[in-house]
Amino acid sequence: MDNELNYLKELRFYLTGFFLALLLTIVPFALVAWGNLPSRSTLMIILVLGLIQVVVHFRFFLHIDLSRQKREDLQLILFSVLLLTIMGGGTIWIMSNLAYRMQ
Repeated sequence: MDNELNYLKELRFYLTGFFLALLLTIVPFALVAWGNLPSRSTLMIILVLGLIQVVVHFRFFLHIDLSRQKREDLQLILFSVLLLTIMGGGTIWIMSNLAYRMQ
């Protein structure tokens, strides 16, 4: 009985994270598809929702709780930030290089 209760709590936890991540993915797509807002506002909203989604993934899927910070958790967060910086910076670099060459 206790195992079933723990299983249901864990399932509810994962489903909550899944639906939050799904919502945080659908909203930026809808903002871009409809295009009702100015591009600067849309970009800022997408940036904020992306950061919230990172927190959702850390909390619900990687089980990182910042209230009891551990050294391994900090290393994981820093490594993730490094990878995202490399990927984001590389993407901007490549796209700006392509834009320059197309002129």
